Amino acid sequence: MLHSLCDGIDRRLDPNDQLSGAALMSTQPSKIMTMTEAVSRLIRPGTAIALGTSLEGMIPFAAGHEIIRQGIRDLTLIGPISDMLFDQLIGGGCVSGIRAAWVGNVSTGLGYHFRRAVERQDPNPLEVENHSNFTIALSLQAGALGVPFLPARTLLGSDIIQGNPHFRIQPCPFTGVPLLLVQAINPDLAVIHVQRADPSGNAHLWGNMGVSEAAAKASRAVLIVAEEIVAPEVIRSDPNRTVIPGFIVSAVVEEPWGAHPSAVQGYYGHDNAVYVDYSQETRTRERSREWFERWVYGVKNRQEYLEHLPPEHLEALRVQYPAPAAPADFGY
Repeated sequence: MLHSLCDGIDRRLDPNDQLSGAALMSTQPSKIMTMTEAVSRLIRPGTAIALGTSLEGMIPFAAGHEIIRQGIRDLTLIGPISDMLFDQLIGGGCVSGIRAAWVGNVSTGLGYHFRRAVERQDPNPLEVENHSNFTIALSLQAGALGVPFLPARTLLGSDIIQGNPHFRIQPCPFTGVPLLLVQAINPDLAVIHVQRADPSGNAHLWGNMGVSEAAAKASRAVLIVAEEIVAPEVIRSDPNRTVIPGFIVSAVVEEPWGAHPSAVQGYYGHDNAVYVDYSQETRTRERSREWFERWVYGVKNRQEYLEHLPPEHLEALRVQYPAPAAPADFGY
């Protein structure tokens, strides 16, 4: 389906030996873990997590479902267009705070768990901090740069500013023109889904990356979830595509279809039917329990989750019209 960027490079590691080839691991240690291990090591009650940073694609649903299975509570979720995964984590009782521009279902609009939490404190009270997509991007970029805030003109005159303690309106010291100061956000953890990574966490990401790079660099720890783990030579062959460097990564999980039902550029498309079904099945708290039992609690891992989906359904989501990039010559 995908073509190697350079002829003669074997993209995949031997599945029977994740550390195959002494040269692959001679300079950097492996950070490969199972999803269960990575979540248990990196997430504790009260953790602030950036998720869904590529907007409507590459949403780390597999990681989110493992968080729910492990029953981790009192989380703060940070993200821009915060898709159905936020709604699922809220419904799973894991969330006490949201810092986002929007929470819902990109195919149908409303997220019923989010609405019940805001209106009825069901299953938990939920503190919501309103943002625009741009102010989330600015706050994460400020965090990545190590500065306390970044200025903008956006939202001046908007009600979104009201009640948010992380916004300030101040005159520009040079022009006197009012500016909105957007305070930096430094999440405890960023969970970033990527197309591929090497065992040390150097990650290739392409397509709509949203705020993934800023979120990773702003966070105190990074969990990379990759469709596939490849040899370091593949990553080094295209350094400009290495959006997230391994030295800031704490753990790497290989999880094919780990972003389903969202899309992953070059691997599979958006599964609209699952989004629509989820909306219908979570309209009431009673039906939501049935959904969680089938798709989250009733499976041990992502592989068992995929067994609930017909093979022909998954096959229809795969890339139908490959469009590989031309190789780039990094010679000197």
